[in-house]
Amino acid sequence: MTRPDGVSGTRAYVALVVALCVGLMLVALGAWRQGILVLGSSFVGGAVVRAALPEPRAGLLRVRGRTFDVAWMLAVGAGLVALAFVVPEG
Repeated sequence: MTRPDGVSGTRAYVALVVALCVGLMLVALGAWRQGILVLGSSFVGGAVVRAALPEPRAGLLRVRGRTFDVAWMLAVGAGLVALAFVVPEG
């Protein structure tokens, strides 16, 4: 049985949304640094998956062109990870 186009990307998108929800929950519960790291890491992971998947299989990860999608998710993810490390404690 063959998969319909976009199933791989849709599964990756669902995993990305779940990771984002976990990160937001951590932030809401007070572990903001760990939550921001989870959020940033999930965006970086989404960028890697978007770059690796062929265009017909990108599914819901496909918003614009591949270059824009990967660059945007990498920039947001790297910014969030950097934020988690740069902001001082207390």
